[in-house]
Amino acid sequence: MKLVLTCEHAGNEIPQEYENLFSEAAEVLETHRAYDPGALDLFRKLSLLAVFGQEYMMSRLLVEPNRSLGHAQLFSEFTAQLPGAQKEQILDDFYLPYRNYVESRIGDLISAGNEVLHISVHTFTPELHGEQRNADIGLLFDPARSAEADFCTKFKNSILQQDRDLRVRFNYPYLGVDDGFTTYLRKQFSQHYLGIELEVNQAFVQKGTMKKRLKNDIFEALFKLKL
Repeated sequence: MKLVLTCEHAGNEIPQEYENLFSEAAEVLETHRAYDPGALDLFRKLSLLAVFGQEYMMSRLLVEPNRSLGHAQLFSEFTAQLPGAQKEQILDDFYLPYRNYVESRIGDLISAGNEVLHISVHTFTPELHGEQRNADIGLLFDPARSAEADFCTKFKNSILQQDRDLRVRFNYPYLGVDDGFTTYLRKQFSQHYLGIELEVNQAFVQKGTMKKRLKNDIFEALFKLKL
């Protein structure tokens, strides 16, 4: 099985030609609304185990690479009111190149006779809308796909072997079948593809860096599965 890693919310960059749209959003761009703090740090660590990895450095407030075309959250409040032609330009310049490139690389691996495990690396805010999230790690998958469920069970057990005190939950704080890049790719590759979202609590992140112990625990847990 070949491991592919992506990180859809790695950065909070805004292209120069769109900076005027965010002239009063400096504070927002430093929050979880703009990107996933710590996700890039974890992604880079885990990339040592992958045959291919790709990060997306533009802020999801420009366009959301983890949403499908036509989704209500594809564009944020900063870009939703742009004329259709400008939205199409953003899609052509930033969204589609990333999505199409990852899809193409996965397709090439499958065409070569490989099974592909795609892990999309994310982090989540410890509190949302006043609700505390009671998990350290979330593993998101489609319960109807037995290979994904089996992998997540093994991955969870492997993580707990590293640290029994970690709270690892399935399909939390989001559902694995919600709209996302892995959900889209399951439709493109009905066989030989496993799409998992790895979600880590941002309580373990400080100044964009994930705590070394947790980062190493996740790395060792994945390494010991001997993909």
